[in-house]
Amino acid sequence: MNIKLSCLLLPILLAACTHHSNKEMQKTDIARIKELGQTAPVAKTIPHQAQYHGQVLSDPYFWMKDQGYPVVDDEQVLDYLKEENSYFDSFLEPHTKLVDTLFEEFKGRTDEEETSVPYTENGYEYRWFYRPGEEYRTRSRKNLLTGEEAVFLDETVLSKGNDYFVLGDWEISNDNNYLAYSFDTAGDERYEVRVIDLKTGVVVDDLLKDVQGEISFSEDGKHLIYPLLEKDKWHAKNINVHKIGSPQDEDKTVYHESDDGFFIGFGKTSSKEFFIIVSSQGEVQESYVLPADDLFAEPIKLVSRDRKFTQTIDHAHGEFYILANDTHKNFRLAKVSDKDPRYENWETIEAGSDGVYFLGLQAFDKFIAIKARDDGMENIRIRDYANHERKVAFPEAVFAASIGINPEFDQDFLRLDYESMITPDTVFDYDLASHSLAIRKVKKIPSGYDKNQYETKRIMVTARDGAQVPVSMVYKKGFKQDGSHPMHLYGYGAYSATVTPSFSTTRLSLLDRGFSFAVAHVRGGSMMGYQWYLDGKLEKRNNTFNDFVDVAKHLVSENYVALGNISASGRSAGGELMGAITIQSPELWRSVTLGVPFVDVLNTMLDASLPLTPPEWMEWGNPIEDEAAYKLIKSYSPYDNIVAREYPPMLVTGGVNDPRVTYWEPAKWTAKMRSTKTDDNLLVMRINMGAGHFANSGRYGRLRDYAEEYTFMLRAHGIAE
Repeated sequence: MNIKLSCLLLPILLAACTHHSNKEMQKTDIARIKELGQTAPVAKTIPHQAQYHGQVLSDPYFWMKDQGYPVVDDEQVLDYLKEENSYFDSFLEPHTKLVDTLFEEFKGRTDEEETSVPYTENGYEYRWFYRPGEEYRTRSRKNLLTGEEAVFLDETVLSKGNDYFVLGDWEISNDNNYLAYSFDTAGDERYEVRVIDLKTGVVVDDLLKDVQGEISFSEDGKHLIYPLLEKDKWHAKNINVHKIGSPQDEDKTVYHESDDGFFIGFGKTSSKEFFIIVSSQGEVQESYVLPADDLFAEPIKLVSRDRKFTQTIDHAHGEFYILANDTHKNFRLAKVSDKDPRYENWETIEAGSDGVYFLGLQAFDKFIAIKARDDGMENIRIRDYANHERKVAFPEAVFAASIGINPEFDQDFLRLDYESMITPDTVFDYDLASHSLAIRKVKKIPSGYDKNQYETKRIMVTARDGAQVPVSMVYKKGFKQDGSHPMHLYGYGAYSATVTPSFSTTRLSLLDRGFSFAVAHVRGGSMMGYQWYLDGKLEKRNNTFNDFVDVAKHLVSENYVALGNISASGRSAGGELMGAITIQSPELWRSVTLGVPFVDVLNTMLDASLPLTPPEWMEWGNPIEDEAAYKLIKSYSPYDNIVAREYPPMLVTGGVNDPRVTYWEPAKWTAKMRSTKTDDNLLVMRINMGAGHFANSGRYGRLRDYAEEYTFMLRAHGIAE
């Protein structure tokens, strides 16, 4: 790489880099945009008021929600979004070289012919692979008797003619006669299902529409089970069964959820003997079991929602094995006979504890695999049916590990996925007899990678209320803890989802330019246990935002980075976090990237017509019914707390077809922020007009998106190459 005499040449020059004026850089970029004849869009305002609990809520950008949604065809809305995209393109135009450089770096770390580790199931060996230059995977299987291998699902072929394509789920029937797969070509997560006769290769006439995504065959291979989305809504109310060869309108409902506040889904047990149907709302789950060989049987209730706790369930040898947080928030391990699985009959195998947080399990013929965290550190446990247990010994102290693809019930090894912030994605097979790990695959980085050039560590930061917040960090060797290096700080913090200390090939482009990278494991996630999640939701939501800000301030005070030299980013609920920390402490950030951000929290939670709102009340509160919830959400909802002051440069992203965070949230945030802030720092928005929550679908399309986002961030730090 050719490097100008700037902030990239020597570590000593990085100190000078921190003194570049953030505002000066932004003025330069804005001037370049104006030279192209492009000025920042100014959205019109239309007065709109509503009353809740005797209070008036004003929203002059309410008009940005197309009243025909989910159809978005309001010309004034579309015109505004297109104008914002044009403005974003004008920002990028002088920096195409940097975008291209980053894209080529990302692409150079992508294995053009990557292939998976094969796995065996039902007489076949399965694998996926990429062909050079292709965006999507090709899937094949080899007959273990004949040795013949054939492609059964070519995503590249399926994606032809579509700007967006995502494969949702796929399954082959037990008799190996049929393949069923679900796919989305709009980004709205409203899937269609096709069925292929594998004996002839012919696509059968069956076409299922409005499918939530997941699908599975009955034991005899003659029926498909799937959740059906409501018309014009992204909410499944019914679990349906489809007979192969019949029209969809003849499908039978085997489970109906009458409460709009509950999500439904299902999964097959490892024994393949049962389906587990789950209806859930936040911390509350209700579970049923349905025999896989009799889908039209009456589902048997395992747990009532009235008991108000969460479960993970699998099955082996006539018993259901359950992780449940009924007696302890970090879950206990229990079992019950499948002959009479009522809650009253559950038997505890291992009680819950403060130090061990059970995350998931999979049952096998000879053992049970359990994923857990001990005081925030991940581990995999192997437990036999005589209750003997051991932990898998991994090569690093701080890592991310999970139970991999293990479709065979009877096997003498456990496939595991492993990575750390300096170790690329690795597939291990753990041998049950020798207790040893065998490497099956390490992610290939064609342009080269030497993990010995990088360092990672975990530190603990004391938040303002005394909580100890974990932070995972990575940087290139030679990093000086003298405040001279720029930093990227990432966070999420909701739904108990945890950002693990994992590997990223794109991140290397930051580390190699002198950045450190840190993940703040804030409350709202569950890094430190289930209570860590509870301490970041509902009336404790502000802990999430405070944790992130306190982490940033600690990193500054400890000279990991200088004040105002941190670029922050987060997506979805993490985008809400970005909005909140921008409002709370704008002086901390060199730039902020708000990805598909949930920033209009109050208006969304007040809109019960949105299908995803009622189930979310358990996470955020119901401001329609509860005045206290209304006041609390209004106090932190980022959109509602924009005031006239200076803010850092911001990049905001969204998607017109996004059913999770609707497009008008980033649009309204951008419009209000631009009209209110007192600085001239750059504020740009990129709205994908043909995709949803996950933006571009192909592997190279996503890399181009990342290159644009990194370009924005690097320019904020005065880095042009």
